[in-house]
Amino acid sequence: MKEQINVALLGLGTVGTGVYKILQMQKEDMIPKLGCTVQVKKILVRNIEKAAKKVEDPSVLTNDWNSIVNDPDIDIVVEVMGGLNPAGTYIREALQAGKNVVTANKDLIAAEGHELLQIAGELKKDLMFEAAVAGGIPLIRPLKQCLQGNHIETVMGIVNGTTNFILTKMTFEGMEFGEALALAQELGYAEADPTADIEGLDAARKVAIMSSLAFHTKVTFDDVYTEGITKITAKDIRYAKEMGCRIKLLGVAKDTPEGVEAAVYPMLVPEQHPLASVNDSFNAVFVHGDAVDDAMFYGRGAGELPTGSAIVGDIFDVVRNINWDCTGRIGCTCYKNLAIKDAKEVSNKYYIRLKCEDRFGVLAAVTSIFGCHKVSIEQMIQKRKTENTAELVVVTEAVKDKHMRASLEAISHLEVITEIASVIRVAE
Repeated sequence: MKEQINVALLGLGTVGTGVYKILQMQKEDMIPKLGCTVQVKKILVRNIEKAAKKVEDPSVLTNDWNSIVNDPDIDIVVEVMGGLNPAGTYIREALQAGKNVVTANKDLIAAEGHELLQIAGELKKDLMFEAAVAGGIPLIRPLKQCLQGNHIETVMGIVNGTTNFILTKMTFEGMEFGEALALAQELGYAEADPTADIEGLDAARKVAIMSSLAFHTKVTFDDVYTEGITKITAKDIRYAKEMGCRIKLLGVAKDTPEGVEAAVYPMLVPEQHPLASVNDSFNAVFVHGDAVDDAMFYGRGAGELPTGSAIVGDIFDVVRNINWDCTGRIGCTCYKNLAIKDAKEVSNKYYIRLKCEDRFGVLAAVTSIFGCHKVSIEQMIQKRKTENTAELVVVTEAVKDKHMRASLEAISHLEVITEIASVIRVAE
């Protein structure tokens, strides 16, 4: 049993700094918890002078990757750089050099996780990535270990704090999307370029990871159908409230007989659903299994210390495995080869807001087209009326995406329809 386990950090940004701080905070508890100490021996950074202000001992800083990968005393490499490259190269080289790896890199795990886990398994090394989904919320380990006695049927959740913050401001303060986004950027919840968040790309990467773990099959980022929140308006938020719903950007994954459904899109969520009350920058993931029934995981989905908490948890797990000589005991769990269901074949209920001329025959024309395209209407309400125009809100029964698309295409050609203003799915 080693008295000291040496760690190298790749990166000292927000998350890397959080990991470093937590390891310093945990020093007194390491021996009771682990039976040894954990020491940060090297930190790979671009700017040593700038990084020196963040650490107690600047001598641990380096900009030479080789000084880490070729150091036999370094047991664990913690990658918190982000992006596909050079992070992917470093992780491969670290594993091949006999080191265990902990990463928070959702982009890389969503795209290449299957391959990297296979490499780790062949070399009997740990590759941990708890922080890649939902920040400080324990989710990866429950899916890989605690819930293994289940056939997981559904994983659905709010896994992007930026979009949840924006939608919360729109819901409770009546802001329009642009106003709420500007506030999110001002407060540091959104990047200067918020595309990955508001277009659903960040959430889609997390859905790929969750789907792969929950259903034991390879699901990549490219397999996840994705829509963002940029078209959501304050009016849609208000109408949703009137219907007893809130609009949330959800990642949804289901294991169906026809294949895996994996998608990210805004949805109207009934107020009584647990996810409807998850607000601001918080994340929550709802899991349904055949044995456990329903379970929900809730907490901070990002940030220096919450994400650092998940990474340090992985580090401690690897330390125990090293000292008990059982690294690599849980490798890739994707032993199935399930089909990915075509998004056009996925069924959902829909909320549709139409702007139309206020004259005789409009309702008949719209309902006729829906009927011809196998779309059943649950309710249709005329919401607002001006001198010459009206606004219709239609809620459908569950219908396949391809039938909804065909009906909306036909409706868009009606002379009486001036605009298809909104099309949002409805959670059941």
